Amino acid sequence: MKATQKDFARGLPRGADTANLFFFCGPDEAGASAAAAKIIEAMPDAGERVDLAGADIKRDPAMLGDEARSESLFGDKRHILVRASGDEAHDALKALIETSDAGAGDAAPVFVVATSATDKSRTAKLLEKRPDALVAMFYPPDLMTVAASVRGMADAAGLRLGGDLAERIARAAGLDVRLAQSEVTKLALYCDADPQSPKSASVDDYGEIGAATEEDGFQPVVNAVMGGELNRLSDEVRRMRELGLNPVGLLLALERRAAQLAQITAKLGPRGSFDNLGKGEKAQLGIFWKEERDIRNQLARWHRGKLERLIPRLINLHRALLSNSQSAELFLAQNLAEIARFATKR
Repeated sequence: MKATQKDFARGLPRGADTANLFFFCGPDEAGASAAAAKIIEAMPDAGERVDLAGADIKRDPAMLGDEARSESLFGDKRHILVRASGDEAHDALKALIETSDAGAGDAAPVFVVATSATDKSRTAKLLEKRPDALVAMFYPPDLMTVAASVRGMADAAGLRLGGDLAERIARAAGLDVRLAQSEVTKLALYCDADPQSPKSASVDDYGEIGAATEEDGFQPVVNAVMGGELNRLSDEVRRMRELGLNPVGLLLALERRAAQLAQITAKLGPRGSFDNLGKGEKAQLGIFWKEERDIRNQLARWHRGKLERLIPRLINLHRALLSNSQSAELFLAQNLAEIARFATKR
């Protein structure tokens, strides 16, 4: 079965409650991850989560089936979350399907979030016609789409957002729905709001607890790294520490910029020009006027081949930060320097 991004915006798509294999792809890793989390949350008993890397199950395709059919330590249910790049999960999913069809027994639900893959990939073709599978592709959202999602999150939390607060939260989260949800949750706690006792939230309320905005938060670091501005990077890393910016949040902003550059590159094609993009096309690609100069510079530094090497590295870095939170800041700073140096190479 196939679903669209709009299906998830309206709720759970048809077939989500009966599928056991999920393949969520496209340049918006945040949207794909949020969709997986939405389905997992709606499951009657999701049980223990087991995280697998796409590179690991590519090396050992049998690993996925072994994990999916293993019981948790205490005999509870479990589900498998695979973070992959491209078609890394294809052979493992194929082996899982073949062994299931041969009578190997029930398997836990498997969710694959695959960046650098599309709904035309081999993995998507393997699953899209199966009644027990769901395939969906996610594109980076624009400001208005994320702002609408923020309003929905706020309604569910019992928050009434005044003025342009939903847009402000969307911008501060770098159009990442996961960070936006975190901000809404914090704001609801600050305002002591819940669905049974709704409260109004103001811009001043958000100013007390909100994440740093793009101007004084993640974006200057992202631009220094992706622009190969080594002379600025040390100052930005120091500022990152002084402001106490969340390493995972910063990495998510970096992942989104890499995905955005990949999407723009695909839109332009081998002979296209950034200057020929119209206002509507720029809005679709999430290019705000104050970011145009930085994005133009970064496109010149990151051709398709370099982006294809960068995106899997960012995914692995994300996984490493989550598993080693105590030294995440230092580890991220070292990797930011390496990526910035890579950006300077032609």
